Amino acid sequence: MQFYSKIYIAGHLGLVGSALWKNLQSKGYHNLIGRSVEELDLMDTKAVNTFFAEEKPEYVILAAAKVGGIVANTIYRGQFIYENLMIQNNVIHAAYLNQVKKLLFLGSTCIYPREAPQPMPEDCLFTAPLEYTNEPYAIAKIAGIKLCESYNLQYGTNFISVMPTNLYGPNDNFDLEKSHVLPAILRKMYLGKCLEENNWDAIREDLNKRPIEGISGEFGNEEDAKMRMEESETKILAILKKYGIQVTESANPKSHPLQVSVEIWGTGAPMREFLWSEEMADACIFLMENVDFKDLITNKVNQPNNEQIAKLPLASSNDDSIREIRNTHINIGTGKEISIHDLANLIKSKVGFKGSLVFNTSKPDGTMRKLTDPSRLHALGWHHQIEIKEGVEKLYQWYLVH
Repeated sequence: MQFYSKIYIAGHLGLVGSALWKNLQSKGYHNLIGRSVEELDLMDTKAVNTFFAEEKPEYVILAAAKVGGIVANTIYRGQFIYENLMIQNNVIHAAYLNQVKKLLFLGSTCIYPREAPQPMPEDCLFTAPLEYTNEPYAIAKIAGIKLCESYNLQYGTNFISVMPTNLYGPNDNFDLEKSHVLPAILRKMYLGKCLEENNWDAIREDLNKRPIEGISGEFGNEEDAKMRMEESETKILAILKKYGIQVTESANPKSHPLQVSVEIWGTGAPMREFLWSEEMADACIFLMENVDFKDLITNKVNQPNNEQIAKLPLASSNDDSIREIRNTHINIGTGKEISIHDLANLIKSKVGFKGSLVFNTSKPDGTMRKLTDPSRLHALGWHHQIEIKEGVEKLYQWYLVH
């Protein structure tokens, strides 16, 4: 890529996309294109085709997706598979039609089997059943990988796929219904801290910026403002309780600080790996600048030799000696993990929440371990730097400001 190259980032306002945009700008790339969902609905095939035909991006990073944690994946199964398939199909096919030089597709490590070997290498894809709670999302992402691979093999495109581990960082989603585990716990702890300190100004400010199921911090300016405020606080307490943030029933209402508990789904035993989103972006741009699809095939073990690789693309080839080019995607992760129990206590310490943690064992744990094997990425020359303790502190400070 050249600094003047026209680069389209699909999903540039989200956690992943905004980190990619910031990284590219910091490196000197200045011809970046982004469209909000209001400006371009990526599920609209005609609109996507028109956009590509008019803008003619040279490079594309597909970071747009419908994402969420275990709650959202459980509730919105149909939307997760349909919307992600539509977005991927439209963008990848339009990139092919408009001769995009290179595309990077972002997937997720949930593509790997529930009982995958730990750490999970790229080659364990399709070796066992998926985790049920996020199966629709995983299937969509697997389809995106295969779409990229298949277009490369048939049409000679240069589309690569990366599978980031659990991400967190600036512009994360803190919606308590739809967010991933780390930002959800962090916001719960923050609201719990405000509640135990009886800091209603902070609670109202938080809910005004990020309402929960339409409940904000507003209570009106009528003459009976005091009564309205009490009604508002009752509604806020009810919605916080629904999401597991509540004053314990045994607490004295006049005590200070109040006794508050925060509920966390599952046993706390599952192990998870977390990567700072800006580091994920750095890894992606490193790959965009240095690695092509043919490099990935050449460097894979038990794949066709260089003479066979030279025959790509395969659109007109009937050479049966070229077989089973697959699993060319790249894991992006740290190779390190932490239990949900320890993560919750780490966040509790960073936020300063003094209440109790309640692990609701009636709720699903999800996959017990999801540790990536990033050795392929390491061999290509990229390693992470920010560890989880530093990252949680950085995210909490970002949240306080924003």
